[in-house]
Amino acid sequence: MSDLGQAFLDHSRALLLEDYLPKVEHCVASMDEAQLWWRPGGQSNAAGNLLMHLAGNVRQWIIHGIGGALCIRDRASEFAADGGADRTTLLLRLRRTCEEAGAVLSGLGSGSLLERRRIQGLDVSVMGAVYHVTEHFAGHTGQIIYITKLTTGRDLGFWVIGDDGAVQRGWTSG
Repeated sequence: MSDLGQAFLDHSRALLLEDYLPKVEHCVASMDEAQLWWRPGGQSNAAGNLLMHLAGNVRQWIIHGIGGALCIRDRASEFAADGGADRTTLLLRLRRTCEEAGAVLSGLGSGSLLERRRIQGLDVSVMGAVYHVTEHFAGHTGQIIYITKLTTGRDLGFWVIGDDGAVQRGWTSG
């Protein structure tokens, strides 16, 4: 595999497992069960719904779509839920799904990024599927961060801006 292709896969895996997932875990640990299932509006999702949705999306696109595992997703139930699953269960499911997806990404061979897959009715390249999952996870991570700030009223300390304007992590993953 080209250095560029390997760098793309490594960076995508690192974003999922070492950046986005730890932020989500930190957020959910900061909320109680009522906050986890609070919806900002009638057409909005609770953080709990987003946890279910992220696990379903990663499983469908990477573990099933790229890795070939059985697709076991019930997408409608991810958005319909209004409780019933506690944060420990939801986070464990999401972590295991991301770790399984990371293993799929680690096992990709040379030239696989341009291979075609049919995922969720779409004809996509493996690279496109990885990119979709990474950007999709990032978007919902931002929503979970915002919901956490709305429900807890506090800064989560993810970034520190120095007097010189330099940005550095205010937290560590893992």
